[in-house]
Amino acid sequence: MLQMIISGLFCGALLGFVMQRGRFCLTGGFRDMYIAKNNRMFYALLIAICIQSVGVFALIQLGVVQYDAGAFPWLGTVVGGFVFGIGIVYAGGCATGTWYRAGEGLIGSWIALVTYMVMSAVMRSPHAAGLNQFLKGYSTEHNSIAETFNLSVWPLIAVLLVVTFWLVLKELRKPKLNVATLPPRRRGLAHLLFEKRWHPFFTAVLIGLIALLAWPLSEATGRMFGLGITSPSANILQFLVAGDGKFLNWGVFLVLGIFLGSFIAAKASREFRVRAADAATTLRSASGGVLMGFGASIAGGCSIGNGLVMTAMLTWQGWIGLAFMILGVWTASWFLYVRPQRKARVSAAAA
Repeated sequence: MLQMIISGLFCGALLGFVMQRGRFCLTGGFRDMYIAKNNRMFYALLIAICIQSVGVFALIQLGVVQYDAGAFPWLGTVVGGFVFGIGIVYAGGCATGTWYRAGEGLIGSWIALVTYMVMSAVMRSPHAAGLNQFLKGYSTEHNSIAETFNLSVWPLIAVLLVVTFWLVLKELRKPKLNVATLPPRRRGLAHLLFEKRWHPFFTAVLIGLIALLAWPLSEATGRMFGLGITSPSANILQFLVAGDGKFLNWGVFLVLGIFLGSFIAAKASREFRVRAADAATTLRSASGGVLMGFGASIAGGCSIGNGLVMTAMLTWQGWIGLAFMILGVWTASWFLYVRPQRKARVSAAAA
């Protein structure tokens, strides 16, 4: 039990610290792909996926960890990924982003986090058993892309590495924008850790390594998976309500560690402050959390579980879930940002 608590909190704190300092926001990154035509954060995600994929499959071959991709629940993945994508825009952050922004003192993220946890727990209760059973009925035999085509995973990993390297190199060759910065107030390691702006690609390398570390740490406690946010978030509420120790696992301490690590990073970098939410933001955050909890539960994962981990494991669930997640973000962004701006321009032109 002690090992589970320490390793879970340690891995989560690392992730929360790095994501907070690197401002690693997949919601904003997916939104920028559509609105600003900026793919930098998506390329950063690919870097983290590549590092984890190479590392985990190497550990599998060495016999250090075990993994079975199982079947592919395609209907739940498609619908859930799309709904989750809509939800993270309304909530103002994905599942992990909501945890780390709550550690910064953002009240809207606290609200989204509560409704996300509640809906995730509801989707694991007997009340949702009928829906879950219905969705499981629409599955294919193989979730692993390699198994589907009767291939080794390594040629697929090689393709992923080449494509990612080409996209990253192309992005790095773009002219750099001159951004005004304030004179540094700290020196040495303190400046690098708590003041200097981190490049998304550097942040992605660290996240990929943390995601890789999560596998042996988690499996050492009997949990055969890497990073995961939705189920552990639901488990916290289930434990608080039922008081049953079976809901306490490595993932629970992982997500609590994300909050802790983000809080430490925000306080040390002087970015922590309690920011209240107005009525409109409160309503939007709450509804976004509900959509996040519902979507991630039926999709089998959130932006981390599907978008980072299951993609690295080269599964249909990961890559198709990620695609529909992005589509959901773009749909919500059109309603929340693009459409109102177009209406405002038309009104201004008519006036």
